[in-house]
Amino acid sequence: MKLKKAGLKAFLDEKVELYNNTSFIETDPISIPHRFSQKEDIEISGFLAATIAWGNRVSILRSADRMMSIMGNTPYDFVINHRDSDLKGIEGCMHRTFNAEDFIYFIEALKYIYLEKGGMETIFACYRTDDSLQPAIHEFGKIFFGLPHNARTRRHLSDPRKGSAAKRLNMFLRWMVRHDRKGVDFGLWRNIGMNRLKIPLDVHTGKVARQLGLLKRKQNDWQAVCELTDRLRTFDPDDPVKYDYALFGLGVFEKPVKVNPA
Repeated sequence: MKLKKAGLKAFLDEKVELYNNTSFIETDPISIPHRFSQKEDIEISGFLAATIAWGNRVSILRSADRMMSIMGNTPYDFVINHRDSDLKGIEGCMHRTFNAEDFIYFIEALKYIYLEKGGMETIFACYRTDDSLQPAIHEFGKIFFGLPHNARTRRHLSDPRKGSAAKRLNMFLRWMVRHDRKGVDFGLWRNIGMNRLKIPLDVHTGKVARQLGLLKRKQNDWQAVCELTDRLRTFDPDDPVKYDYALFGLGVFEKPVKVNPA
């Protein structure tokens, strides 16, 4: 399965071209923010959809659709202008372990971030480093949980400094930061370079990366994220995370993964 570097790059570039395509949006969580045109609506709907992006994708979309419906399909306006009475009717399970209490806290925390901290982009841009958004993810989490909250809600926002791969946050950041002419990622946050992004590592991308000899570490943790992203930077130092399309597409749509010898 392992290829020489040139052959592997050509193979992955071909798969990026195939899967970085708007025809795949409909069945992906990114379809939720694609419903909106206002920047803040895209950010909030994308953040919430990414937060619950684990498990069956049909279920993810159904759950995200319910959250948008609760917010009147105007997420930014709801976050900023909701009253306590608007939150009282939110009950039950939103998605698996993400329940009504978690959803309500996320709404309140987002209101605080937009009204008091200048929005999500401002936080991530402020705390980024020259080569990583890991410190920004950590600081964003500290700010996000700056209001009184149930400790269990913290499980829904990962912190790479604790070893987590932070797959869902890295996926959200790809949506917000990455830009090209394909129309899938939004590229709204132009103050953050695409080279700072990390691969959204999950079971699919990890398995394919190991099959292709791109990743040696066995655990899908932050160390593996850095190892894999660094390897992908050798193929494209300015946009390494574009290969998320290739690895995820191969893992989900092509089983078993087949590679032509180079």
